[in-house]
Amino acid sequence: MQDKKVWIDPADASGQAHFLIQGEYLLELDEDGVKTTLGIQIIAQSDQTFRAEAFSGGLPGAGWSRGQEQTGSNGKVDGKFVVWTTDEGGEWGRTHLVDGNLVALDANGDPQATLKKVHRKSPTMGAKPPKGAIVLFDGMDLSEWSGRNGTPEWEVEEGAFTVVPGTGDLATRAAFGDVQLHLEWKTPLVLTGEGQERGNSGVFLMGLYEVQVLDSYESHTYSNGQAGSIYKQYIPTVNATRAPGEWQSYDIIFTTPRFTSTGQLEEPATMTVLHNGVLIHNHVTLHGPTTYIGKPEYEAHESKLPLTLQDHGNLVSFRNIWIRELQN
Repeated sequence: MQDKKVWIDPADASGQAHFLIQGEYLLELDEDGVKTTLGIQIIAQSDQTFRAEAFSGGLPGAGWSRGQEQTGSNGKVDGKFVVWTTDEGGEWGRTHLVDGNLVALDANGDPQATLKKVHRKSPTMGAKPPKGAIVLFDGMDLSEWSGRNGTPEWEVEEGAFTVVPGTGDLATRAAFGDVQLHLEWKTPLVLTGEGQERGNSGVFLMGLYEVQVLDSYESHTYSNGQAGSIYKQYIPTVNATRAPGEWQSYDIIFTTPRFTSTGQLEEPATMTVLHNGVLIHNHVTLHGPTTYIGKPEYEAHESKLPLTLQDHGNLVSFRNIWIRELQN
């Protein structure tokens, strides 16, 4: 347990009633014989307030795609109920938590509909390393990694390791080129911060090409800096982020850039990324190494370099990391 507004382990926040409401829900609708599904994501913004987004057709990556109808609303605790208002300020109803689900009530307080809570699990969660893969973290220690001053200072506990803010990035002791990478990550439960201030870290292939790690669950930031983005270059095709405190997975196929003997770019790097089993980048061509300001440009570098994980000052956790080198 850390600061009372930040929890790494959801079990430590079990007494926080607002986190029981936070999460994903499905509402089955039947309008004049036409059955539709509404996906809803709710985030606790404080112990008294909430933000919800409703997605026509289902949840992002599971029925809803970018461009389909999406509406927002705000919730506030009123006794044992949450009162919801539209972004325009009009009240649309009240909900009450019953057996883990949200029951919507009409003006008389009678049950009108049930929003069923769902717990989606990535189909690649817990993926076992294939033959020939190198296990970079097996839940025991950081022997495959080095820290800023040599020995890693990030904290290992209960089969995962967590950023210790201010201790610097971690880098693999071994160097890699073309790879298949699997890793699982989790952002902390928080009640403060927005955008880049929430659950920020990054996975840097070759220490140069970043896939962003971020709490992008109903937390808004610039589109090419959200979770799953190839930072400042490509926006994920869908925001497949789960709620803070839930484990998520990345599966990445990366090919290195090729340079001529004189240092000229011959072939750019490419990347394919699945976030929680959802394809969000399909063999995209990278414009160069990650830059925070300005246009990325290639400069010749080694054909194999260490993988790095970023210390961005947030309590992001990682587990089950393995990497498989690919044949040229």
